[in-house]
Amino acid sequence: MLYQFFETQRALLSPFSEFAAASAKLYSHPLSPFAHTPVSQRLSAGLDLMHRLAKDYEKPEFEIKSVEVDGVDVAVQELVALEKPFCRLLRFKRYTDDPAVLAKMKDQPTVLVVAPLSGHHSTLLRETVKQLLKDHKVYITDWTDARMVPLEVGPFHLDDYIHYVQEFIRHVGGADCHVMSVCQPTVPVLAAISLMASAGEATPRSMTMMGGPIDARKSPTAVNNLAMNRSHSWFENNVIYRVPTNFPGAGREVYPGFLQHTGFVAMNPDRHLSSHYDYFLDLVRGDDDSAEAHRKFYDEYNAVLDMPAEYYLDTIKTVFQDFALVNGTWAVDGAFVRPQDITTTALLTVEGELDDISGAGQTRAAHDLCSGVPKVHQYHYDATGAGHYGIFSGRRWREKVYPEVRDFIAKYEAAPLKKTPKAAPLKATAKPAPRRSRSKA
Repeated sequence: MLYQFFETQRALLSPFSEFAAASAKLYSHPLSPFAHTPVSQRLSAGLDLMHRLAKDYEKPEFEIKSVEVDGVDVAVQELVALEKPFCRLLRFKRYTDDPAVLAKMKDQPTVLVVAPLSGHHSTLLRETVKQLLKDHKVYITDWTDARMVPLEVGPFHLDDYIHYVQEFIRHVGGADCHVMSVCQPTVPVLAAISLMASAGEATPRSMTMMGGPIDARKSPTAVNNLAMNRSHSWFENNVIYRVPTNFPGAGREVYPGFLQHTGFVAMNPDRHLSSHYDYFLDLVRGDDDSAEAHRKFYDEYNAVLDMPAEYYLDTIKTVFQDFALVNGTWAVDGAFVRPQDITTTALLTVEGELDDISGAGQTRAAHDLCSGVPKVHQYHYDATGAGHYGIFSGRRWREKVYPEVRDFIAKYEAAPLKKTPKAAPLKATAKPAPRRSRSKA
């Protein structure tokens, strides 16, 4: 009922939001007589803010039309390389008429960016992709809003996520590609590559893991504490709802995006209130650049998606309650996840000093797990002064983190690790717990 109530509220607020937007223009447009009254700027600013607080935020676009490569402006086209029911693999193909630049781009490394499936759309990594495109061929996972996936398609579990990642790795080049995972996907990406290594399959040349909960027990944050201190049944009964009838995925059980968005805002309410008040003042002062920066950030931040319930609950149990990856008890399709079997994939982990989503040491824990990778091919970088978003977007990403990532990928593109004989994969002695069929009114 909560989801239906939310949708009803959204529908009721929609006309008010549009009215506020139109009224804001009435008090700000230079040709309007109302724009020249003494309080017009404050009225316009207040109405504009009300419009943004009440409006519905659609999925943003990447809008990467060009990028500079070696001082040359190169055109970029967004293509769908592979499409699955719950995800599209996007490729950002670059075009130029400059022969020298074209030849250089053909020899640049291929990078698969695995975006989080954790409430926000993959466009949250827009700056990550744009920066990478200067020196790499780039693919990214674009996860589908679960409310848009028809119920007859079936469920989507954490195991399915791992299979998707493996298929995408094979599609973009297998042993000839590099994989970057940001936040949530660090765990399933490490599992995917581990299982490929255990099966004797070629693995990527490198993996870069940024701000993810490899070992959520280390420096637990508010997000970790919630997942660890509530029972699995609590999550089943309190955050899982069925998609209303006005969406293609009607009847599908999901963790609604608006609930996760509410949780993130509740972590730092003062910061968001201050940001909205500053936006109001920027509009009053006519500071268009600052106001536009606010709009761009919140257009992205407020656009959320629903996660499949089975995937979300699997993640809570596997990553935050059982710590199955670090404990060595995680089995997928009867095979244990053994990061120690990875030998030919170099490792770079990145953490933000001020990260309040994934605490210090959680991502770095991957080094102890990947004992098969020689220490000389394992690297860690601490981004000083960076919060969670700062490690993959903004000035610190561009000036501090990206050069480290670029040089790391370039090193193992030029000199990939040599293959060594693989041991036979260790099979689980017991079958994984059966997936339960659940129903919720």
